[in-house]
Amino acid sequence: MAALRLTFLLLPLLRGRAGAGPLCPRDTPSRDLKELGGLWRFRADTSERRDSGFAQRWYRRPLEQSGPVIDMPVPASFNDITQDPSLRRFIGWVWYEKEVLLPKHWFQDAFKTRVVLRVGSAHYYAVVWVNGVQVVEHEGGHLPFEADISTIVQASPGDPCRITIAVNNTLSPYTLPPGTIQYLKDESKYPKGYFVQNTKFDFFNYAGIHRPVVVYTTPIAYIDDITVTTALSGNIGVVRYEVSVIGSSQYSLSLNLREKEGKVVATGQAAVGELKVVDPKLWWPYLMHENPGYLYYLEVRLSAQVDEDLAEDVYTVPVGIRTVHVTSSQFLINGKPFYFHGVNKHEDADIRGKGLDWSLIAKDFNLLKWLGANSFRTSHYPYAEEIMDLCDAYGIVVIDECPGVGMRDIENFGNQSLAHHLVVMEELIRRDKNRPSVVMWSVANEPASELPPAANYFKTVIAHTKAIDPTRPVTFVSNANYAHDHGAPYVDVICVNSYFSWYHDSGHLEVIQLQLNTQFENWYETYHKPIIQSEYGADAVSGLHSDPPLMFSEEYQVAVLKQYHAVLDRKRKEYVIGELIWNFADFMTDQGWSCRFQASFK
Repeated sequence: MAALRLTFLLLPLLRGRAGAGPLCPRDTPSRDLKELGGLWRFRADTSERRDSGFAQRWYRRPLEQSGPVIDMPVPASFNDITQDPSLRRFIGWVWYEKEVLLPKHWFQDAFKTRVVLRVGSAHYYAVVWVNGVQVVEHEGGHLPFEADISTIVQASPGDPCRITIAVNNTLSPYTLPPGTIQYLKDESKYPKGYFVQNTKFDFFNYAGIHRPVVVYTTPIAYIDDITVTTALSGNIGVVRYEVSVIGSSQYSLSLNLREKEGKVVATGQAAVGELKVVDPKLWWPYLMHENPGYLYYLEVRLSAQVDEDLAEDVYTVPVGIRTVHVTSSQFLINGKPFYFHGVNKHEDADIRGKGLDWSLIAKDFNLLKWLGANSFRTSHYPYAEEIMDLCDAYGIVVIDECPGVGMRDIENFGNQSLAHHLVVMEELIRRDKNRPSVVMWSVANEPASELPPAANYFKTVIAHTKAIDPTRPVTFVSNANYAHDHGAPYVDVICVNSYFSWYHDSGHLEVIQLQLNTQFENWYETYHKPIIQSEYGADAVSGLHSDPPLMFSEEYQVAVLKQYHAVLDRKRKEYVIGELIWNFADFMTDQGWSCRFQASFK
């Protein structure tokens, strides 16, 4: 019975799924964009099996006709918006609905216009209907997905378009991240049917529609994808590109590569080719050059024959000309050694949870630059495209991590998990492949890589990642013993998390330098690969002081960092290529007596 109920909680529908188109929606001379942010109608399915919404087909009529609804902001997590504690910890299906009026001119040449609905992210599993018709479903809580809704909305031009999105935050052993549902059956302690979601990661499982929902248009024949890679040959910058067109086999292309100031520096006309720039302005990381994050703009114009008509489309993609190369002891950007001097982050904040918030994004980047940070890891999931855009523009280097966190049980390494993991990497690379700020993919954080199945698992995931994108190194972040890590042989860069004198030998500052030096020596002598200290630090209660330093005081946190830095400053002259402190800012965890610390600078 429990297994059956879990199936209803997580995946009652098993029809086709879809990811997003490769190109992020933008207003262009040939494309319109309508954002659907604001208040949506919302209802949680509190039925015992969480399946009333599907059994009663809530998507077939306005949501308020199914029962009580409340206003819910989008984008935002639903957990902290109300005063209802049961909604904060709710597990199962929640339902969103919004009616929108689409611009009249979208329907004036209905058969020449393609209308697409796109969801930036919905955690964790989502099913979408438009006017009662299912258009898409998607597994995974941090990447975009979309559906062509042209035929549905064009059937009733001028009428309100009703969009219904059901979102389920249930995690199973085979999701990414994984989790388990535990039914507590002692009715002397728990109500009948009581269950909890268990996870083995250290942040709160915020849920809802976390990133913008938009409707956008393209011509019926359109630019579907643009892939860009860059190289350097002496004083020549090489921009290799590939353009994919859908909707017509009879078309011509015109490509212009422009400087930031607007000057055209190279042109092309083929669907696949190279553009060469003499004495290019390179994309450099923040603090590595006086003009970091320099971007060119590749404008692609399409003219396509569709029956008797001519369809025209325009799309522009930012391009940073830069190279990445890894040696046995260095990480090179544009041929020069780069040291990751940065942080780990989370996307969450008070009230809005993981919902996109421009004010917080702007503040975070100002704080990063104020700290002198040149990089961060997207711990422990892909971040919003809006954040990644600013990394490109500001020169902030990114280790782009998928949601492979909490993989601590052997069943997380089976074929079902592996198949989904490969799809997630495909979606992540498809979204972020053109970003100069992304210099490395991370396929997991602190997995149980000491388990024997981890060897084939990570060999497969990493090989798949490199097959899709051979231009970037691949890593995962380990806290396993160096001698028993079955995934380490397959990574290009060793990333190690350790918390000496905090989780180990608590309070003993005097052992940090010895243990950290030993850690580095063991990893390097075994694998001869460059190493990043991908997490380190200590918790502190703001305003708590102690002299001599005691744990949880500000002084103890400073002392831990000083001991780490003494070793890092020596080892960066050898083979250590970076340090990312845990953590940039406070973040939410599950309630419990053993929550992991939330040390931050914010």
